[in-house]
Amino acid sequence: MPSMEDKKQTQAMEEGLENGSTTAEPEIKYRGWKTMPYIVGNETFEKLGALGTIGNLVVYFTTVFHIPSVATATMVNAFNATSNFAPLLGAFLADTYYGRYATIGIGSIASQLGLLFIMLTAAIPNLHPPQCKPGQPCRGPTPGQHAFLLLGLLFLVIGAGGIRPCNLAFGADQFDARTEHGKRGINSFFNLYYFTFNFAMLISATVVVYIQSNVSWSIGLGVPVVFMFFSCVLFFAGSRIYVKVRPEGSPFSSVAQVIVAAFRKRRLKLPEDPKQSLFDPPHSSSLISKLPYSDQFRCLDKAAIAIPKDEIDANGCSANPWRLCTLQEVEQVKCIARIIPIWSTTIIYQVATSQEITYAILQALQSDRRLGRFQIPAGSFTVFPMLAMTIWIPIYDRIIVPRVERITKKEGGITMLQRMGIGHVLAVVAMVVAGVTEARRRSAALSHKSLEISITGSGISPFSALWLIPMLGIMGVSEAFSTVSQVEFYYKQFPENMRSFAGSVVALGFAAGGYLSSLMVMVVNRSTGRRAGEANWLAEDLNKGRLDFFYYTVAALVVLNFVYFIACAKWYRYKV
Repeated sequence: MPSMEDKKQTQAMEEGLENGSTTAEPEIKYRGWKTMPYIVGNETFEKLGALGTIGNLVVYFTTVFHIPSVATATMVNAFNATSNFAPLLGAFLADTYYGRYATIGIGSIASQLGLLFIMLTAAIPNLHPPQCKPGQPCRGPTPGQHAFLLLGLLFLVIGAGGIRPCNLAFGADQFDARTEHGKRGINSFFNLYYFTFNFAMLISATVVVYIQSNVSWSIGLGVPVVFMFFSCVLFFAGSRIYVKVRPEGSPFSSVAQVIVAAFRKRRLKLPEDPKQSLFDPPHSSSLISKLPYSDQFRCLDKAAIAIPKDEIDANGCSANPWRLCTLQEVEQVKCIARIIPIWSTTIIYQVATSQEITYAILQALQSDRRLGRFQIPAGSFTVFPMLAMTIWIPIYDRIIVPRVERITKKEGGITMLQRMGIGHVLAVVAMVVAGVTEARRRSAALSHKSLEISITGSGISPFSALWLIPMLGIMGVSEAFSTVSQVEFYYKQFPENMRSFAGSVVALGFAAGGYLSSLMVMVVNRSTGRRAGEANWLAEDLNKGRLDFFYYTVAALVVLNFVYFIACAKWYRYKV
């Protein structure tokens, strides 16, 4: 017998396909999991390529290009920040002009060129400075060499702007969200995406980085180029069976029109029965679902109040949308307004994740990293959160969720906001565990009479670095709850014509959290240790500082942020 999915997938799509036609296309179906080998394969190889190069840029710039550490930090920070903001532009272009399929295709080709350019800087001697000679100062890059390197980074930024905002939304587009099978497919796809993402990070942070640092830079940077080539091949190989949603104009123009129209009519009195009195022409789009009226942000309703000056054309549409908007357009703006407070709660959460990962490496440097005869590299401790996510996500998706669904009778077992809340709670737990762990590490160092000296010149505590794994593992599971739920939440709750933009919102949160994290470090560094004999909390030598106090401070901020999150979650109304 045909499955429910097969029956549902035979329904025609109207105006929703990127084929340039407005007629129904009954032959086109949602292929669902049949497209996943191409889409997930593309994602996995793309991450293996991009992360395999980006993750080791600091070492490459300082050891091969002989760029000073301050300039290196500035370049890498600027590159990361630009890469996180570029998806905003990519999302706008995808939702307005090109569609997600074309935008990902352009981004994939740009990433391929960027990785190739950076690999050539290592493989061709004339594209990087000569090796340092003993007793002589190292020569830095020439203007031409520097420009070639920056050109490679520019292509990577373009690639990030095209791929990051669209990859998740494009994968979810392959499922029919109107069916239960499609809804479950979308949920599983989000979890599968982050499973493969962390798998790629795991391989990049270990195997690829090892080849670059210990075998050959040209080979180590060439491996990501090969990975990216496979990514492009897989993506374009599935072109014939993809569902390609066609953009329907700039969603940002509609947002601006609602705000301007509401401001112009701010002195008008709101009608007693908004459903009957507001301008609400027949809904014709098959891409954008009809939104029911909501009584939040009622001041925006004024944009849909028709007055004698407003003209209606022959098609029943507003002749001047900057003066009169539809109720549907107003409700779309309300969706965005409801999401903003939820998004703001993720910024403090990102402070917790970024701080713990950064200082965990420094803690590892001043701990006993021996595992038998093998010494674990300090930088490899960033693998443990990824490993925790990689293990937890399939367990949660395949074992826990089905059992919880039978109890709660809800799709996914619990709501998206509840999953995000669990992530916030686990972040608090992780920071407290981090503080306790650091207190024990520091105490062991201070009570030990003779300490080995690390490469940073600080004493190495006899405390085993393996005790850092629990706090990193808890944070990894926290991200499995919070970050995956964020992506699903934005995809489902943003208006359908802004789904590419929804994919960039997570990256924007990462960028905001990163900037706030840097600011917090700066403030703590300048405000502590002012009294005579009192060490700075974030002293270069952790044995002299009080990193545990810093962790507890971050934990307190996350607790306050969680209270704020609960208030926002209770106030929030899901889009129907």
